Amino acid sequence: MEKSEFCILSLDAGGTNFVFSALKNENQIGENIITPSYGDNLDQSLKSIISGFEQLAFQVENKFHAISFAFPGPSDYEHGIIGDLGNLPAYRGGVALGPMLEKHFKVPVFINNDGDLFTFGEAFAGALPEINKRVKTLDSKKQYKNLIGITLGTGFGLGVVNDGKMLRGDNSMPAEVWLLRNYPDNTYNIEESISIRGIVRNYNQEIQSNESINPLGIYKIAIGEMQGNKLAAIKAFESFGESLGDTMASLISIFDANLVIGGGLAGAWDLFMPSAMKAMKSEFITPEAQKIPRLTHQVFNLENDKEFVKFAAGEQTEISIPFSNERMNYDKMSRVGVIKSRLGTSNAVSLGAYHFAISKLLSDKA
Repeated sequence: MEKSEFCILSLDAGGTNFVFSALKNENQIGENIITPSYGDNLDQSLKSIISGFEQLAFQVENKFHAISFAFPGPSDYEHGIIGDLGNLPAYRGGVALGPMLEKHFKVPVFINNDGDLFTFGEAFAGALPEINKRVKTLDSKKQYKNLIGITLGTGFGLGVVNDGKMLRGDNSMPAEVWLLRNYPDNTYNIEESISIRGIVRNYNQEIQSNESINPLGIYKIAIGEMQGNKLAAIKAFESFGESLGDTMASLISIFDANLVIGGGLAGAWDLFMPSAMKAMKSEFITPEAQKIPRLTHQVFNLENDKEFVKFAAGEQTEISIPFSNERMNYDKMSRVGVIKSRLGTSNAVSLGAYHFAISKLLSDKA
């Protein structure tokens, strides 16, 4: 069966509403179905999920091959069991949502974290294929197979795709990046700085006040579209970028992959990325007072065309093959790039769910 023939039913699970959609050949078919989530009543919530998928199934004339969607964690995603959720308290204690849906609809059901699916979508249909296409047009033979996905918004989310496969972990919790120690204040976790509340806190600390303001307002002040303390607004995003850059450097050291950034705060890219890049290109000082690079990788802002050209080119040289007369090319530069989401966060999650389901269906047939 060709990939384009699969129809996958999906769900965007929110604390207020469940939004259901069907995807085929990377495109939505039909209309969204919206039902209340009933987050404090498990019986009603589960019936709402079944009803939404039933309406969607009717809409596609029951011609679908799997159900695949994101649901909040912590959860045992591999077995479809939902754990203790904050915004859907009725699910606390463990709910076998995946097995329930499989029994009802008689198709495979795949549930994942939204950060994982965001990254999977960008890896298969967004940032990663664009990077590979662009470097190829610049005559580079290097192609990339791995991707780190970061979402910046109310929280700090992460996903990792390794050689086309989602990093799942033994407990379905391989990317709890929000619990990393904070930089520069390590008394609290990094999400306190890399989030909406982090930017607001940065701004209020700069103006030594406690204004009721959101990051969009701070962004507008920074670019001169709204009255306020412009220098404080710029500094708020610079501090945000410094914390983000330090965390990204740690992620690059572990996963050796390009990074894609999504979420609402990604729109302030030009304000936070310079300080993030500076943090990634910073240096450690050894006990012997020697300076060593923060990263062994060269890091590039792929939204900058000149940097993309350098990223694609690498550092090419020719070396000889020992005990022969032959020579071969050697690219000496270890490098990664940072790029903005090409799909938008919500669309990337949907396409991630779609491609994850297809990858599982095809692997089961192999």
